[in-house]
Amino acid sequence: MDPDWPKPLPDGIEWGQVPNVTIDAEGYIYAFHRSEPPVLKFDAEGNLVDSFGGPQWVATPHGFRATPDGQTFWATDYNRERGHTITKVDESGRIIQRLGARGFSGVGPTTFNGPADVAQAEDGSFFVADGHFNNRIVKYDKDGRYLMEWGNKGAGAGEFNLPHTIVIDRRGRVLVGDRANLRIQIFTQDGEYITEWDQFGRPSGMFIDQNDILYVADYQELRGVTYGSAEDGSVMGFIQGSEPEGVVVDADGNVYTGEVTGGEGGEGRIIRKFIKQ
Repeated sequence: MDPDWPKPLPDGIEWGQVPNVTIDAEGYIYAFHRSEPPVLKFDAEGNLVDSFGGPQWVATPHGFRATPDGQTFWATDYNRERGHTITKVDESGRIIQRLGARGFSGVGPTTFNGPADVAQAEDGSFFVADGHFNNRIVKYDKDGRYLMEWGNKGAGAGEFNLPHTIVIDRRGRVLVGDRANLRIQIFTQDGEYITEWDQFGRPSGMFIDQNDILYVADYQELRGVTYGSAEDGSVMGFIQGSEPEGVVVDADGNVYTGEVTGGEGGEGRIIRKFIKQ
């Protein structure tokens, strides 16, 4: 762990819980945290170089993931009273697209109930892990038109108990972190069940790097990051020293985790950087 990353925040900004982290095309690291402003952008040295967002943008930050081009981001808001939306923004925080109705929960084609994460495919279609209070995956085309959905609450194949994180691998498979079932389920993009892995703990966050390595953040069960092959699920190692809900990896293999633990004073609410040896 790099104890000097990130640098102290400037006056007027304090760390909140950091449920997710992501990286853009230029290698800047973004923290999505539960304080104002909700998005913090850091350079490679850990300096805060930009921040954006506000209450009108998101009520309770949750998922934050770059699209394949690394130039736009999907953010999810799972606030019970003012949230239930997914929002696509650019690098300056300008809203490009929003689905869901702020403050209104549901299970319809354009309503959510505690959306946790979004993964976008190369063709622009995207998948929503509508997971905190619903237990389904919802698929849309690039323009946000509803295509299909799958899942309900349970422990069987294709069922979920809090689908909390979602990624698409280089084979086009959809990996869903089925958190309360302590497994990752793998599907085709049409929702066909392929297999499942239970060797990555209780998945809260996932990221697949350029070397086809899957990193899985678990702050509840294993309390660290398990990493292994995104192709067959074989485990390669474990990173301790953080209790992460979110995880992302840069081009050099350095790992960044976002933490939500900690009480008064914010201890345990930060991004941590682990340098590849």
